[in-house]
Formats: sequence, C-alpha cells, structure tokens
Amino acid sequence: MAASLSGEGRMTSNDDGPCSADSGDSPSDEHRILQLCPGLLSLPGEVLELVLCSGDLDYKDIVSVACTCRRLRDVCAARGKVWRRQLFARWPSIMKYYSHLDLLDWLEEYKSRHRAGIEAQRIVSSFSKALIIEHRMPCEGFNDLDTSGYPSRFIEDELLSILNTENGKCLTQKYCAKKILYFMRQEATICKLKGFLQRGGERQDIFEGAVLIDQYCNPLEDVNLENIQAEMADITRKVKVHLCAKNSRHPSLSLQAGESSYIGDLDSQGQALDALNHVLFTEMKFKGNVADFYNPLNSYIHQVLINRTGIPISLSVLYLTLAKCLGVRLEPVSFPHHFMLRWCQGAQGGSSIRDYLYVDAFGHGKCLTAKECEYVIGQHITEDFYAAVSTKEVLQRMVGNLLNLGKRESKDRSFMLLRVSLDLYLAMYPDSVQHLLLQARLYFHLGIWPEKVLDILQNIQALDPSQHGAVAYLVQHTLEHIERRKEDSGPNVKLRSSEKAVSYSVGLIARHKRYAYNGVIFGWDPVCMMPPDWIENLSVHQLPQGANQPFYSILLEDGSCSYVAQENLEPHPEPGLIRHPDIALYFSEFSGDYYIANKELQLQYPEDTDSIIQQSLLRQSDPPLLEP
Repeated sequence: MAASLSGEGRMTSNDDGPCSADSGDSPSDEHRILQLCPGLLSLPGEVLELVLCSGDLDYKDIVSVACTCRRLRDVCAARGKVWRRQLFARWPSIMKYYSHLDLLDWLEEYKSRHRAGIEAQRIVSSFSKALIIEHRMPCEGFNDLDTSGYPSRFIEDELLSILNTENGKCLTQKYCAKKILYFMRQEATICKLKGFLQRGGERQDIFEGAVLIDQYCNPLEDVNLENIQAEMADITRKVKVHLCAKNSRHPSLSLQAGESSYIGDLDSQGQALDALNHVLFTEMKFKGNVADFYNPLNSYIHQVLINRTGIPISLSVLYLTLAKCLGVRLEPVSFPHHFMLRWCQGAQGGSSIRDYLYVDAFGHGKCLTAKECEYVIGQHITEDFYAAVSTKEVLQRMVGNLLNLGKRESKDRSFMLLRVSLDLYLAMYPDSVQHLLLQARLYFHLGIWPEKVLDILQNIQALDPSQHGAVAYLVQHTLEHIERRKEDSGPNVKLRSSEKAVSYSVGLIARHKRYAYNGVIFGWDPVCMMPPDWIENLSVHQLPQGANQPFYSILLEDGSCSYVAQENLEPHPEPGLIRHPDIALYFSEFSGDYYIANKELQLQYPEDTDSIIQQSLLRQSDPPLLEP
C-alpha cells in the first residue's frame, strides 16, 4: 500500500499495515534532508514532533520520513506522539477507548487496527454469501471473531464504519455487519451480566443490572452505563438544588457522588423524598405509561430517561437509585401486578409490615400504608408479599415482563424480543427446564441454529429425564432438518420464461390496489403456495382468479411482510425507498426506482434482473402526461 524510500534503515509497508524501521541509518539520506530543508534537523525534537503531527501527512508519509535518518526515525518512535496522532486521525472513533495519559506502542496499535479492519471485512463478506434463508442467524462461524486475535473494539469499529457509509449501495454487507455487531455486543453484555450475578448480593447494584438488561436487548443503540449514570447524577443535582432552597443544612447536600451512606433522621428522609417527587414528577414530568403500558420501551432504562415514562418496576428502579444518592434507603417489593418500594418508619429492619410505608413510583411517588397497597393492587395479598426482594429477583421480574411481551409478538416473525429475554432468563437460571424447552421449541419453529437446538435438548434430558417425550420429538425433527439442509444443493431457481403469467419481478416497488400500502417484491410463486386453511381464512378463493395466480412475497414499509395475489398489486407510480429492517438481506442497492437483487437472490431469480431493468427503461422513456 505504501511506498518507502530506498537506502539503509528503511521502513516498509504492505497490506498488513506499516512496519517498523530496520536498524541502522543512512548518512546520505540525512544529507539530502539537510539540502532540502536547511535547519530542519537542528530543530528540537518536540518541534519536529509537532511538525509531523500537523498538516495532512498520512502513515505512508511518516514511514518515508522515518526511513531517512536516525534523527527522524527517533522522532517517529513507535511510542511517540506521531503514531498516536496517525492512529486517531485515521480512526477518530476509537479515541474513547484511550486516556491522554496512555503510554503505548502506538505503531503496534495502528497496525492492529489496520489488520483488524481487513479481518472484519473478510468476515462480513463470508457471511454475505451465506445469508440466503430469511431470518437465518449467522451463528456458525462467529468463532472467527474469537480466534482472530484482534481486540474486539477494533473489529467493532470497522463494523460501525461499514454501517455508517453514507450511500444506498452495499446493503447486504451492511446487513451482515449489523448482524455481527449485534452478536458481538450481546456476547460482551451477557459475559458482564454473568460476572455481575456472581458477585455477592450486597455488591449487586440494581440499576447496573437493569442497564445490562437494556444493553442486551438493544445492542445496536448507545446504551452506556457511564452516560446513564451521568444523567442520574444530573437529576440528583436538580433535587439537591430544590432541597437546598427548602433546607440549606439538609444532610443529603453533603453526600458526595458515589457515596453509599444513609441519613438516619426520618424527617430529613421525608424532605429528600418530597424534593425528589417534585423534581421527578412535577418539573421533569416523569409518569407511568398508562396509555401504552405493554410497550417494551417502558422496560429499558435509557428509554425511560428519554421518554420520561415507564412501568412500575422501571420507575421504581429509577426512584430507588435516586433516593440512594440522597441518602434514603428504600427496598424493592415485588407485589403482584404492581412493583413498589418500601420505606422503613421505625428501627432499621422492622419486622412488621406496619413498620413501613410503601412508595408507588408509578403513582408519582405517593406513600401508601400496607392496607392502601391492596386498593392499588386490587386484591388481598398475604404478608409474604410485603417483604423486600433481592437484586436478582428484581432483574428476574424485569426479564419476566419482557418474556411475556415477547410471547405476544405478532409483527416480528423473528420473535427477537422473546429470544433475547430467554437468553437473559437462562443466564440467571441456566437450569430452568421450562425455559430451555421454550428456547429449543422457538429455534425449531424458526428453523434456525439446529445444532444449538440439539445442545439444548441434550441439556434438558440430563436435567429432567421426564421430558423424554418432548425431547425425542424435537431431536428427531431437528436431525431431519439438518439432513435436508445438507441435501439442499442450492436455491430453488425460478425462471420467468417458464412462468408466463408472472407479471412482476423481484426488486419492484409495488402498491396494493385496495389497501394502498407500499412494499418491495422479494419473491414470487407461480400459484399460491400457502396451505388450504390460510387460503380459506384470507378468503383467497373469493378473488376472481383465486389461488391459481402468481403470488408475491413483499417487504412492507411498516416492517412486516405480506403474501399478495398478483391481481391485487400494481407498480407504484412514484417508487421510493422502502424502510424495512430486512431489505438488505435480499437487495444490494436502490437504483432510484427499483431495488437491485443481491447475488443470492439473483441465483434464485436469474431472469428477474433483466426484466426489471427493461421495465424501468420503458417507464423512463414513456412521454410525460401533458398538463391540461
């Protein structure tokens, strides 16, 4: 890639990045430098370093400069400022991983980042060739990431650079980079969660655990514990300002950030909670999301802070954490259908439920007696429910909420929320046979990762032999699926020349004639291939041409998919981009009025590309309608 100057002591560069200088130096090179730049080498080293760190010099220029003489080679030392500047100039997004005090071999860091980029590109290309089946998880082969030997931060940075490319091309590569990044971040988060769960109970911070759940469910979003803690610290400052106006000598004001001591005076605790309620619910307008209670966003801490809405448990985690920063000790209480916090009114650790008030964060921080809690919950509850629960039990309830929401999914046919919530639950309770069996059935239903299904089933059989019937059924059909996959030599090729009735091509932006929704065609069948019950339920037999006409698989703008009869479709008069999460699984780029199928889709529909290009040319050549 880079050229190097000739002569002794030269530094070379190749596709693996810049290399170190050989030993020795060349007096003739130094003489040439002195002739070209009189007085340059007489400058102090700091000034020379500043010169080489300014301007538009890239790593090839630095390699060439370092080849000229010992003096300049020393200025371009691997641990000096010159290579540090080169590293951050080329990849500024990785600066967050370093401190200005770091004294590293910056040349080695540069080479490592360069080579990691090449490896990441190779991995993305290898996956792009394999993604043919809809919603297939590229799980096999991710070991390449673990064995690459490069820091994960460098691989991740290259994947982000692929995703952030500002053009409508290379959509499949972007799709693969997104999937790999998703997996990498989830793997890193689940490792952190397992480490978190291995700590002693007193060292498990509920807020940190809730953020880890958030991170695992939203790996492609910028969910950063330090940033979220900074937002919480800002809210705490606002509360202290309000509290100071009421009582400038309040003991909460002297507590430092991160300090975990509690104030003992009950009146002072009440003043702190009053101030917290005012700032949180009156000034900042936090509230329970009654209108959209079952939205998963209500369970994610970063979204609760953004939208200022949540459900009882997420608002309680927020409230408990802020109260702790003010020196007020609250404890989580897992009531049925309504999570709350308890505040001790007597000696710490009171044994009676009457020793506590119960704080309803979903109800603007209102304090309730034990009897009043039953009115809010809507049922009689025994004293056992009034006890404080552990951090792990709080996280279990949060994940359980997500599990229940995942089971209700209808639009997302990949059941991603159910999958991630199962992963989280099994990280906390790895021997839960019920959830292991649900995970195996889910993967089996989706037709993904059959080898993983067999591993799960083997684990279930070892944990609970009474599940032999269910396990044997899934094992048999999973093995059949693996055999069919081995026998499958390639895609099911469909030729337009053999199906004269097929009017439209993959990549066409189409519109439903009756419902007017838009989408892009990513597949077709010469006749309806759905089972009889589907045909009957959707009244396909009532169409003029019934089921004996071409049907098209379409990615819709709302993120869902549809299977539509040809007589109900028409080319869109003003085709445009279709915002669908799986668009890049099938298409490589948007041409301006149609999508270009990627190599995998072209193998399945080899004649459609020419057809849609001809249709586009005909459309562009049509004379415009005259204005009346």
